Amino acid sequence: MATERTLSIIKPDATKRNLTGKINAKFEDAGLRIIAQKRIQLTKAQAGQFYAVHAERPFYDELCEFMASEPVVVQVLEGEGAILKNREVMGATNPADAAPGTIRAEFAESVGENSVHGSDAPETAKEEIAFFFSGLELVG
Repeated sequence: MATERTLSIIKPDATKRNLTGKINAKFEDAGLRIIAQKRIQLTKAQAGQFYAVHAERPFYDELCEFMASEPVVVQVLEGEGAILKNREVMGATNPADAAPGTIRAEFAESVGENSVHGSDAPETAKEEIAFFFSGLELVG
C-alpha cells in the first residue's frame, strides 16, 4: 500500500468539547502522521463552498450552519493507505453503527454532529487538502 495524504476535520461538536487531543491521539496511534494542522473558524459561505457536492441534499444548509457554528481543526494526515485508515479510525457516519473504539463511537453526538470528516478517495483528498492548505504548509 502506498503512502497517501488525506484531509481530516475535527468538527465543531468535538472542538467545543476539547476533544482535539484525544482524537489526534487515535490518528497517531493508528500510524497516521499529522503533517499540517490549523484551527479556523469557517463562515457559512466557506462551509458551503467546501461541501458544495452536497448542495442538492436536504441536510446541506444544516451542515453548513453547523460547520460555521464553532471553530474546526483542519489537518492533513499522512501514512500507508491513509485514506482508508483514517476512515476506519473515524468509524461509520452514524455513531450507532460505528465500531467500538472508533472516534464516532466514542465521541459523536449524532449523525449530524459526528465529530470528524475525512476524505473518501485520493482525488477528493487532493481537492480538499488544497481547499485549506498551500503546498508550503504541508511539512511531512
